[in-house]
Amino acid sequence: MGRLDGKVAVITGSGRGIGRATAELFAKEGAAVVVNDVDPEPAEEAGQAIKDAGGEVMVSTDNTVNLDEARRMMEAAANQFGKIDIVVNNAGITRDKTFHNMDDELWNFVLDINLKTAFHTSMAAMPYLREPAKKEKQEQGRPAYHRKVNFTTSTAFLQGNAGQANYTAAKGAIVGLMRTLARELGPFHINCNAVAPGFIETRLTASKQEGSDMGVPEATRQMALMVIGLGYYGRPEDVAKVHLFLAGEDADYVSGVVLPVSGALLGGM
Repeated sequence: MGRLDGKVAVITGSGRGIGRATAELFAKEGAAVVVNDVDPEPAEEAGQAIKDAGGEVMVSTDNTVNLDEARRMMEAAANQFGKIDIVVNNAGITRDKTFHNMDDELWNFVLDINLKTAFHTSMAAMPYLREPAKKEKQEQGRPAYHRKVNFTTSTAFLQGNAGQANYTAAKGAIVGLMRTLARELGPFHINCNAVAPGFIETRLTASKQEGSDMGVPEATRQMALMVIGLGYYGRPEDVAKVHLFLAGEDADYVSGVVLPVSGALLGGM
């Protein structure tokens, strides 16, 4: 018996890193999974890995910055699997620059991918989460079960990170969105929570190479290691396990919270 047997989960930004680890773990635990990523190659690779492991998967390359594409993804998922039970708003990116050098293009790009995707994905999911729960409540007195909306935020929104005004603003806004949805959707037994990774080994935290838009200077990586209480960087799988907890029945009375996955990162949550 898997912890998500019979459930259908849509996970944005799941071609790589935390999203892929979450998609693979959810599939291993019995969920039918929608792998969503705007980059076709990693999306297909992630989907094939799940298929090869015996899981059910649909691959989506819809760009959920666009609401119409988010709706198309949800409609396709519901058509293929019959319903949607879990949404993980995980899509994210960094584009670092000190604040006095920040421009609208860089600001909007990062907010779009981290925040607008979460807004549009959640909005597009409402007909498949809120409406069935509302109908069940009218007919039976309460929703049949708890549906889940998870978000990936970051410990960075609390402590601040030099050069990441755009990223930390977006990640903080995600928490505000999550907590409002937890209140609005609570009567329909739709739990909304956020996972806040600390320093996790992904392409966004890899040692920055010359000319690259992503990554972290090696000196900064080493400084981060010094303030992680457990003494090592986290892995995407560490975050995926917390998303799994929140998506499963064990967390049916957990809503509106931020769970840090940071290895006791000093200055974090």
